[in-house]
Amino acid sequence: MQYLEGLNSDQRKAVEQTEGPVMIVAGPGSGKTRVLTIRIAHLLAEKRVDPFNVLALTFTNKAASEMRERIEQIAGPEARNIWMGTFHSVFARILRAEADKIGYPRNFIIYDTHDSKNLIKNIVKEEGLNEKLYKPNIVFGRISQAKNSLISPQEYAKNDDLTGMDEANGRPKIAHLYATYAKRCFQSGAMDFDDLLFKMHELLGRFPEVLYMYQHRFRYILIDEYQDTNHAQYLITKKLADVHQNITIVGDDAQSIYSFRGANIQNILN
Repeated sequence: MQYLEGLNSDQRKAVEQTEGPVMIVAGPGSGKTRVLTIRIAHLLAEKRVDPFNVLALTFTNKAASEMRERIEQIAGPEARNIWMGTFHSVFARILRAEADKIGYPRNFIIYDTHDSKNLIKNIVKEEGLNEKLYKPNIVFGRISQAKNSLISPQEYAKNDDLTGMDEANGRPKIAHLYATYAKRCFQSGAMDFDDLLFKMHELLGRFPEVLYMYQHRFRYILIDEYQDTNHAQYLITKKLADVHQNITIVGDDAQSIYSFRGANIQNILN
């Protein structure tokens, strides 16, 4: 196990404690991601875990690619079979496999931010609303925040705090725009970036047999940069890890950079 030789005692302990929930918290430049990478390689090379049973989630495709490359160097080419990628890319893969259950085609379109804002702009124009008041970036921001908090259009419309804030800001039609936007996306067989979390949570909640299948597939779940997870990401991974409870999170509670995307620092503090 030459790959363990360059680790200090704390790092080695984090790698070798393979069972049960593990939280690794350390500052910048302390080798957190390296520890996570070696931990995955250790599961494959020493514990003989099937790579199909490992789910590794990151926040950038670059990080996932670099981790996979390092793991392959230690554990061999079978490491390519690990379920590894960003939350959105992995959940998109699952949603494509299960799309028919929630009424989507398997080849559903994924809207980027530009696509979403263009659609909102068109809806605002069709509704005859003040385009300066209902700017696409403002409306899209409200919808995005709602989805990352797992609030549906129906729930949004019934939420006095949300609708009250919109009315106070002179935009009482946000709830209506959210509902119309969601309907138009569905009719077009499209999901936006936030839907990849929102619909994943819906899928696992509505279909126990799907949840059961992925809970038993992912025996080991590892998450990098956990301080940047939002409410939806927390609840989805909590569901997936509920059976085996072999979940490892790595992060720095002083380094969250995605608060604008709904990152909740309480996920790691708690």
